Amino acid sequence: MSARGHHISELRALEAEAVFVVREVAAELERPVLLFSGGKDSVALLRVAEKAFAPLPLPFPVMHVDTGHNFEEVIEFRDRLIARNGHRLIVASVQDSIDAGRAKEDSPGASRNRLQTTTLLDALEEHGFDAAFGGARRDEERARAKERVLSFRDEFGQWDPRAQRPEPWELYNGRIRRGEQIRVFPLSNWTELDVWRYIDAEQLELPSIYFSHVRRVIKRDGILLAESEWVKPINGEQVEEVAVRYRTVGDLTVTGAVRSDASDIESVMRETALATVSERGETRADDRVSEAAMEDRKREGYF
Repeated sequence: MSARGHHISELRALEAEAVFVVREVAAELERPVLLFSGGKDSVALLRVAEKAFAPLPLPFPVMHVDTGHNFEEVIEFRDRLIARNGHRLIVASVQDSIDAGRAKEDSPGASRNRLQTTTLLDALEEHGFDAAFGGARRDEERARAKERVLSFRDEFGQWDPRAQRPEPWELYNGRIRRGEQIRVFPLSNWTELDVWRYIDAEQLELPSIYFSHVRRVIKRDGILLAESEWVKPINGEQVEEVAVRYRTVGDLTVTGAVRSDASDIESVMRETALATVSERGETRADDRVSEAAMEDRKREGYF
């Protein structure tokens, strides 16, 4: 078997596992929802979910927890993709949480990633969702590596890593009491390169910022942040115009770019294969607050 054939075979095994998880949860839980950011992992997850129920439409909606600090290219892509595929989109707005007094910004223009927790939990309760599919992978970050495919949350949406249920032989126990929730990670066993190979194999469209483009950026704490209405030079920082791409998307106040000339999927896959740091480790400033930053947010109810 050729190397490409071997990779495709591995991808189809990962896809089959993910499809199985999606179907199991949809059969066992009453009201699932698929979390969608417009990023590469959620694009791959959406395709898996579509395949799980094809030719029927998704039996659950798609939800974006919107910080309001977005890359315009990602929001345009989100709306276009969801409309084209005929899915129901729910937008849960962090700004609405702030306006309602449910969340408070540290300062104008500061990262709103932590504030997403309140918005997410409120939206899950408002719509009665008891399971939320997410595109998280174990290789992204050490706290995510601790989670199982089914991650159980208590009636407050909180996660206790010591209270996880075993998953022997791909047997998943989705029983929950009223008020409890499950976060479901069908791509848990995938790697960043697996996601890119799947996008290539399925010929999936992505936001343009995943590929090389010239952007005005500010280097801050070793991260290239996009100049925007929320990110301005401070303390003598300089604005540069450089060729960059993004390995992940999120709140643009903490999501960094990497210098790159990779303008197509093949060249991006070559770069990814040579990467020695995960995309979150290299480009997400909020994960550098402490070694336990992600785990702390997950305990509070984060994705």
